[in-house]
Amino acid sequence: MSTKHYLQLLLLLAFFTSCGDGQETTQPTVEDISEAVYASGLVKSRNQYQVYPVVSGIIEEILVTEGDTVRRGETLVRISNEAAQLNTENARLAAAYARVSANTEKLTELQETIDLARSRMQNDSLLLARQRNLWASQIGTRVELEQRELAYKNSQTAYRSARLRYNDLKKQLDFAARQSQKNLQISETLRDDYTVKSETSGKVYSVLREKGELVSPQVPIAVLGDADEFILELQVDEYDIARVKPGQQVLLNLDSYRGQVFEGRITKINPAMNERTRSFTVEAEFVTKPDALYPNLTTEANIIIQAKKNALTIPREYLVDGAYVLKDKDERVPVKTGLKDYQKVEIVEGLSKEDVIVKP
Repeated sequence: MSTKHYLQLLLLLAFFTSCGDGQETTQPTVEDISEAVYASGLVKSRNQYQVYPVVSGIIEEILVTEGDTVRRGETLVRISNEAAQLNTENARLAAAYARVSANTEKLTELQETIDLARSRMQNDSLLLARQRNLWASQIGTRVELEQRELAYKNSQTAYRSARLRYNDLKKQLDFAARQSQKNLQISETLRDDYTVKSETSGKVYSVLREKGELVSPQVPIAVLGDADEFILELQVDEYDIARVKPGQQVLLNLDSYRGQVFEGRITKINPAMNERTRSFTVEAEFVTKPDALYPNLTTEANIIIQAKKNALTIPREYLVDGAYVLKDKDERVPVKTGLKDYQKVEIVEGLSKEDVIVKP
């Protein structure tokens, strides 16, 4: 063997020896393992919502501050609008003028006309009856009888006409009164739109505008929500959402409480995907929570999909191609895997806890 070939052989032997001595080994361990889906999100007050005005205008008065507790229907902000107030006053005056009680004189006048027409009709009826009796006794002329009949018919027509005018006037007054009252209600409703009220009982978490600012229905002016109840609003990737179900356990940490782990439970999965982030919104409630919570705290969470106690596990970096492990002399041993987390994988078949495996 030449010196050159001898040196090459020594180098190869040294290489393989160093590789073999430097490879890391481990043995399977028996421990608990859980498979989880990662999610990130925010803490939100239950029923948290942004308050928007219905109309545009200038903020005249802000009646609450951050941290105030409010009741449903309580006034939060007043928006100034003189035109709406003037319209309401005009509508109130019109309603007062159009009330039936304010037009009793017109009705009384027509009622007197009806009474007079009735009296004339009754009188003409008596005169006609008397003339007919005279005519039956051959007293008087035919012309006188016809005149009495015509006078009675005219008085009948006048009486019916007076009653019709009375009924028409009463209908007109009733219609005008109802219409003006409706106009007043509409004006008051429009005026109420300039008063922004709370839709729920809870706490004012933020006031976003100041007195004197111009506001519109497109811009929120406050954030409200429940005072004591909080939920988690989590974002789950579209590739993982099919594995998430209501009732699953959530383990989470908050940036405000570093080093602490809190527990939650999935309560709702919103079915619509956010096309921009390719994720789904999942809601969870706290099972254990910190003493103090605030809206919009950030959180990172693991949604527990499956869990098993006393499972045989190995580190994930020891698994080759998802189905093999290495023993001495790079022997590939097929294994059947179970649950997986970010660091470990369960071995269902192919290894025992006494086996030694080599890190690839």
